[in-house]
Amino acid sequence: MRKIFLIIMFGVVFMSCAKEDKVAIISTQYGDMVVEFYEDVAPMHVESFKALADEGYFDKTTFHRVIPGFVIQGGDPNSKDENRMNDGTGGRAGKFFGIGREDDPNSWTIPAEFNDKDHVKGTLSMARSKDPNSGSSQFFVCHAATPQLNKQYTVFGQVIKGLEVIDQIVYSDTPRKQNPGYSGPDGDNPLEKVEMEVKLVNRSDIEAN
Repeated sequence: MRKIFLIIMFGVVFMSCAKEDKVAIISTQYGDMVVEFYEDVAPMHVESFKALADEGYFDKTTFHRVIPGFVIQGGDPNSKDENRMNDGTGGRAGKFFGIGREDDPNSWTIPAEFNDKDHVKGTLSMARSKDPNSGSSQFFVCHAATPQLNKQYTVFGQVIKGLEVIDQIVYSDTPRKQNPGYSGPDGDNPLEKVEMEVKLVNRSDIEAN
C-alpha cells in the first residue's frame, strides 16, 4: 500500500513540475490572435520571442507594415512614438545568442533557423535585413501563402485562433492605399495605429475556453 501511495505521489509531483506548453496571445483593437510555437525547428527564435513577451517589450508597439496578400509586420519599439518615419528600423533579440556585443542588449540578434515549415496564412515568421542572422524583435504574420519566403525567413509559429484578425489589420488605411504613387518609408504603415499587447499563457487555458 505504501509503495502504491509513493508511486501516486511521484506521479503528482512529476505532472506538477512538467513544463506546460505556452502559447502567445497577440491582442489588438481588432481582436486577439493566439499563436503556437515551433520550438522543435526554431528554438532560439521562440526563446527570444518569449523572453521579450515576458519583458512586456512588445506592448504598445504597432503593426507598422500591412500589405494585403502578403504580411502584417510589427514588434519594433520605435513604433511606440509618434515618428512614423523610423518604424521598422529598431528592435533586438530577447537574449544573447552569440551575435552582437554581450554587454549591449540593443546589438543582439538571432542566428537564422531556416526550416521546412511553409509560409501559409497565419504563419509567424521573423523579419530581417539582407543579413540572414539579423532577426531581432520584428516579426510578421502572413496574410496569405507566401512560398517565395520559404527557407529564406525563419518560421517559428502559427496563428491557431484569430485568423480573421489578420484580415482586418491588413486592410487598414495607409498612405500607399490612399495614393499608390506614395514613396515615403511609411507607405504601408496604418494611418491609425494598430497597437498590440503580447502575453504568454498555458495552452490548456486557451483550450478550456
